[in-house]
Amino acid sequence: FADRKPKKPNKGHYCLFDYDMLAKKKVLIICYYWPPAGGSGVQRHLKFAKYLRHFGWEPIVYTVQNGEYPETDKSLLHEIPTGLTIIKRPIWEPYTFYKLFTGRKRKEKINPNFFSQKNQGILHQIAIFLRSNFFIPDARMWWIKPSVKYLKDYIQKHSIDAVISTGPPHSLHLIAKTLKEEYHIPWLADFRDPWTNIDYFKKLSLLPFAEEKHKRLEKEVLQTADRVVTVSNTWAKELAEIGQRKVEVITNGFDETDFPATKPTLDEKFTIVHPGMFSRARNHEVFWQALSELKEEHPFFAKDLKVDFYGITDSSVVELAKKYGIGNYVYLHDYLPHDKIVKVMSAAWLLLLSVHDSQNLQGFVPGKLFEYLASKRPILCIGPENGDSARIILETKSGLVSGFKDKDKLKIHIMVYYMDYVNGQKENKQIDVSKYSRKELTHRLANILNEMIDN
Repeated sequence: FADRKPKKPNKGHYCLFDYDMLAKKKVLIICYYWPPAGGSGVQRHLKFAKYLRHFGWEPIVYTVQNGEYPETDKSLLHEIPTGLTIIKRPIWEPYTFYKLFTGRKRKEKINPNFFSQKNQGILHQIAIFLRSNFFIPDARMWWIKPSVKYLKDYIQKHSIDAVISTGPPHSLHLIAKTLKEEYHIPWLADFRDPWTNIDYFKKLSLLPFAEEKHKRLEKEVLQTADRVVTVSNTWAKELAEIGQRKVEVITNGFDETDFPATKPTLDEKFTIVHPGMFSRARNHEVFWQALSELKEEHPFFAKDLKVDFYGITDSSVVELAKKYGIGNYVYLHDYLPHDKIVKVMSAAWLLLLSVHDSQNLQGFVPGKLFEYLASKRPILCIGPENGDSARIILETKSGLVSGFKDKDKLKIHIMVYYMDYVNGQKENKQIDVSKYSRKELTHRLANILNEMIDN
């Protein structure tokens, strides 16, 4: 393993005393997504690691040396705390075989949800079948045994007070479960997404034995961990029902130090912005229908409109934009590093939050929602009006929510914010959102860790 010790303090470090003198308890964080991986998934435990020292815990990160990341963001490397111990171990990824098998380029990035993509041919369908039934719980299962072997030796040589595993990939929970059973070390299992209740689970072409194994492993993890946390109230209830135990909620959040201290100049155009991966499941036709009708009904709206997508964007976006005559107003951009995309969000007139329409949609709260809150720009949400995302948006007065099929309501919401643009109304009157700050959320995590080791 290697100690990362930058020569200069990281951005956002403002305390002058040595946290190593304060932090006496050590927590091992087992995670797959870690810088230079990009996207919202990596930030949850990166930010926990950044702030745990404030609350008496020294994090030690165990992660992969050669992960298959759909997005990379080297700017996040600067967020890693000074002197943090990071253990990186090699992993064998079956995606190399998948690329060869399906004739893809070796350097092509693979979406983790590749099995939900359509019209990929017979070889792709065979790959889905193999992935579904023989890679359980996921394609990172080959990392479990070597990780357990390495960490058993590491724990014997170092004083570790607690372990956190975060999934997906849920294989990481099985690493922590083995360590818990071997050393009786307190273990917190963090579910950033559901396991068998996740939206694509039913698309896995599972044979009965494979589905049963998934459910058995999930229940074992839920019942063996000392504490279980997840990111939304709905998912907490679902996991609690599966595991027959209490599941707590620590939402995702935002880091104040990531956002500019001074308010940026808003865009000249009426920009609707979506940062990050935009899948086919989130591309609702009602959005394009609403924009098309508003363009025809209000000539000035057409002159002012601009829709920006940053990052991996499904091809259906261009297809529907052209279908409804909006193609000339839509711009697709490459993925931007986190330090740059926050500036884009803070300058937008409207931030699009499109929730995918699936069985577990009520509990889906994208990590970007909290970054939207920090940007203090209005949120246009398309999703369940009784879902957890809608609750947060409405309680903070940070935006408006319309259902998947409610075109008329969506048009009204867009026009509300367009009139703010026309009238030069730049302020978004949301209430205090400090309870969603990464530092406050890490404080809650530290309290749970303290309770675990005290019991």
